[in-house]
Amino acid sequence: MSNMSKKSKMFQFINSRLRVRLGDDRVLVGKFLAFDRHMNLVLADTEEFRTIVSKGAKEEREEKRALGLVLLRGEHVVAMSVDGSKAANTDRFKQQQPGQGLPGPGKAAAVGRAVPAPGIIPQMPAGRGMPAAGMGIPPPPGMPMPPGGMPGPM
Repeated sequence: MSNMSKKSKMFQFINSRLRVRLGDDRVLVGKFLAFDRHMNLVLADTEEFRTIVSKGAKEEREEKRALGLVLLRGEHVVAMSVDGSKAANTDRFKQQQPGQGLPGPGKAAAVGRAVPAPGIIPQMPAGRGMPAAGMGIPPPPGMPMPPGGMPGPM
């Protein structure tokens, strides 16, 4: 079977709920978003299920935890099965009531320490534009001297 035919079979399960069994007997269930030639998988809204066996009592219990977005290395995948059809009912962005604001393109605005808030132009305090006399370092070899030369020691 060629590599392309394997991929085409996987494409039909994109956006489906997928159940993936790992080599250490964990099971991940999530929305299948992407894969590559190494069978690395990207799952969204993923939940992990583990079976825990108590040492004292001979009972098993299943632990569940939410993982969210997961990039799963293909080397650890033992088996995969479709847990449900296309995951339309589990989409994060379900159809909302009018007036609640539907998801869509938003406005990107840079935030952070190095970027000023939008609408604010940073002003340099008066008298702080240049280093004090004698505090500069000479330019590296091959670089021209600045106009007026370098300030000398005082």
